[in-house]
Amino acid sequence: MGKPTGFKEIARQTPAERSPRERLNDWNEFAPQLPIVDLQKQGARCMDCGVPFCHTGGMIANMAAGCPVNNLIPEWNDLVYHDQWQEALDRLHKTNNFPEFTGRVCPAPCEGSCVLGINEPPVTIKNIERSIIDRGFEEGWVTANPPKQRTGKKVAVIGSGPAGLAAAAQLNQAGHTCTVYERSDRIGGLLMYGIPNMKLEKQIVQRRVDLLAAEGVEFVTGTEVGKDISAKELKEKFDAIIVATGATVPNDFFAKTPGRELKGIHHAMEFLHANTKSLLDSDLADGNYISAKDKHVIVIGGGDTGNDCLGTSLRHGCKSLINFEIVPQSPNERAANNPWPQWPKIHRVDYGHKEAASQFDYSSMPNKTLKDDPREYAIQTVEFLGDENGNVRAVKTVQLDWSKPSETGAPFSPIEGTEKEWPADLVFFALGFRGPEQKIAEQLAVETDPRSNYEAEYGKYATNVEGVFAAGDCRRGQSLIVWAINEGRECARECDRYLMGSTQLP
Repeated sequence: MGKPTGFKEIARQTPAERSPRERLNDWNEFAPQLPIVDLQKQGARCMDCGVPFCHTGGMIANMAAGCPVNNLIPEWNDLVYHDQWQEALDRLHKTNNFPEFTGRVCPAPCEGSCVLGINEPPVTIKNIERSIIDRGFEEGWVTANPPKQRTGKKVAVIGSGPAGLAAAAQLNQAGHTCTVYERSDRIGGLLMYGIPNMKLEKQIVQRRVDLLAAEGVEFVTGTEVGKDISAKELKEKFDAIIVATGATVPNDFFAKTPGRELKGIHHAMEFLHANTKSLLDSDLADGNYISAKDKHVIVIGGGDTGNDCLGTSLRHGCKSLINFEIVPQSPNERAANNPWPQWPKIHRVDYGHKEAASQFDYSSMPNKTLKDDPREYAIQTVEFLGDENGNVRAVKTVQLDWSKPSETGAPFSPIEGTEKEWPADLVFFALGFRGPEQKIAEQLAVETDPRSNYEAEYGKYATNVEGVFAAGDCRRGQSLIVWAINEGRECARECDRYLMGSTQLP
């Protein structure tokens, strides 16, 4: 590397976020970029490690380790250090079609597998990645690059999330004519409507969509395959189909919980999708969204989606905000059974948690395990309580003992005497997704696995129906954006091989 001793001399530095109280007044991104000179220093922290684990993605202990798209991380860190930003951008685009997305919303399993991270804070890989692509757009280095010739083959891509867009981008570069079908009114899938604007501003998504369109990718919005147009019709019109619809059927672990039918209880994506659409359509003036203003809000479930519900509720001006997690709090440092290079299962404080702590005083609340955090751990919802009009008014919970399995086989037992009612006007479920909707699979007679995902071998992506491929969350189950990009790229390669007999795609 350019500075072999950089990791010893330079401390990890990330951008200073805008203060929580300030950023709650808008829907803009809250993390600015570091100055170029500081970014170059951060690139110098990348070690000349014999085997860099950061850029070779895989699954360890059912969690991503390293970069699933195999980004050439040590190479572009070195190029940034040497102020060769355009060359760094070229290296980045070799493996990742959309670094402006992963550089903002990927949890960075690469950093969890960084060799320096064994005993020091890891290299700021994610921040450097975002900086490279952002500068590339600012400097005009990122331009449309249509294929020089067309093959005459036509491919339909169903779904415009990261997997579908990556597949379309790759197949388009191979010279095939790609048409992407999206049932929403805007292209982007979860990138557009599943992730709030303050994490990923939508003009950034649209900028890439416009670039793909300039390169020849065709987009059809407001069209649900299986409803507005049959999947069989697509099979007749196109030489191949890639299904990349994502996993959109939400889990509902409370279907049999008393009070589940009450008004005011919603799945997280109902809340997040409608909010972003209204924000883009009218700056929330149309009122076509679920407002948390002046309401007691409870979010059940953690992760990115739960955190996004917190941030969105706060920007509406909620009256109170609590987040329930059924699991115990994670340790502050890696546990003995969670060694490097596994993804570190540690306690993290994300943007929504910081924002909630800036607005509400949690120190006086009974049973709160964290006095400056909206999360309540090891807690189970046992009943939703309603008013005379059928609206939810409270959530009844019980604390859990995870050291004592129950007689029913659950890994925890309720603790007697810990029942509590929490005021609630809105309840959001951030409980993950069960799998894809089945309409397309049924119309095409595509086989699914026991979890309802499309049956297609990883690395091959071909379903049991000739010419039909599947990629992303609809194939592997709910996962990371970076895995979706990985599958979209690889699926395009196999689709190209099917169409042409061989392929030059990576």
